[in-house]
Amino acid sequence: MTFFDKLQNNILQNDTLLFVGLDPNQEMMPARYESEDVITGLWNWLQFIITETADFVCAYKPTLGFYEALGVPGLELLHKTLAAVPKHIPIILDAKHSDLNTSTIFARTVFTQWQVDAITLSPYTGQDHVVPFLIYPDKAVFILCCTSNPGAETLQRYPTNESPLYLQVVKESKTWGTPEQLGLEVGTTNPELLALIRAVAPERVIMARSIWAQDSKLNQILEAGLNTNGDGLLIPVPLEMLTTSKLSEEIQSLRSEINQVRTEIIRDASTCSVWLPDVCFLNQHPHHDLILQLYDVGCIMFGDFVQASGAVFPYYIDLRKIISNPQVFNQVLSAYEEILKNLHFDRLAGIPYGSLPTATGLALRLQCPMIFPRKEVKAHGTRRVIEGNFIPGETVAVVDDILISGKSVMEGAEKIKSAGLNVNDIVVLIDHEEGVQDRLIENGYRGHAVFTISEITNTLYQAGRINEEQFLAFAEG
Repeated sequence: MTFFDKLQNNILQNDTLLFVGLDPNQEMMPARYESEDVITGLWNWLQFIITETADFVCAYKPTLGFYEALGVPGLELLHKTLAAVPKHIPIILDAKHSDLNTSTIFARTVFTQWQVDAITLSPYTGQDHVVPFLIYPDKAVFILCCTSNPGAETLQRYPTNESPLYLQVVKESKTWGTPEQLGLEVGTTNPELLALIRAVAPERVIMARSIWAQDSKLNQILEAGLNTNGDGLLIPVPLEMLTTSKLSEEIQSLRSEINQVRTEIIRDASTCSVWLPDVCFLNQHPHHDLILQLYDVGCIMFGDFVQASGAVFPYYIDLRKIISNPQVFNQVLSAYEEILKNLHFDRLAGIPYGSLPTATGLALRLQCPMIFPRKEVKAHGTRRVIEGNFIPGETVAVVDDILISGKSVMEGAEKIKSAGLNVNDIVVLIDHEEGVQDRLIENGYRGHAVFTISEITNTLYQAGRINEEQFLAFAEG
């Protein structure tokens, strides 16, 4: 079971968004435990917290620094604490790890030896630092986007309030891992800041921090951070609450308060009256996140671009960049796979050259043999038109990247058919909606696309990636 499956199960089972910090903070330790030696007192307090909260939280979050500060006894205490957490409740190790040189060995330690389910990471050493933690398919990472520390505000809001660094961190980190692998950590008391992050990353789980200021705006925080399902936001139990002897009663009361607000927000969602009134998360494209990531990595550009046909389009699609972004490429393959699993075929074929990496990835995923028609027939050797083994009479599903006129993909399909194979379905990532689907049907093919160019443009406009002028240029074009 993956971390996010485990998390979602606990959100549903315990009807809660609350998580608890399991931190051996001597300054916060209740007086009733101070008569014992420090480690014993902290251990008894942590056991009490787990016992009192296990039925009312969705996750636990031990902070590594508190344990390290206690030396070897502290690390021993960490192992005892991790073992005391019920196995069905996920553990997020708050490490803020940021050292590239130790990332591989540290990932192996925390995920295989300590058996934690997720970890917090600092983003400033980039994707290379995060990748060693993403190779564990059932684990997850939370990327620190911003903190509530006043001293960090100048850095986090650089260079402007309209395009702050923390939002760039969100946009960039989304290309590092899928929503099932990577969440966001956001420390703030400001609902507006949280709403901006939610607008950029509607599909990500956000672990909120530092929300319990003196004048806490819980309702606004929830309204800004929840997704359309009324979850996707993890709320910390206030530190002061963990010191009370009536912890179970107080956490149940807090859970009820949060759930009441969740219910109201879900009920009002049909009117899109969320914290950002001009952003509606309803009726989103099922691949909303993928569209945004394709734009963010430069695969979708807007301007005046001359096409091979000589026509001028107000946009340009360059899908060759996908193969240099493994996490985005993985999502692209998943999108194709959703269509292909409902089709009947014996082999896959990619059209040279743009779709060959995609066809190869899909062949590996689907455990399906692959062929491809040559762009130019060799004048030597076997002089084969089709590369790869096949049996005449088999059915081939053709994979390409973009449908504009359909000319190149149909030429490839005709080469495949000339070898005695059948082609019924052509599957692409993007349909430019230039009447190509009708042309495919006229020539005996069924066309399937993950999304159309208008769906892309609408999604980018609604998400604020393109402005009204760019949006209207497409509509008029």
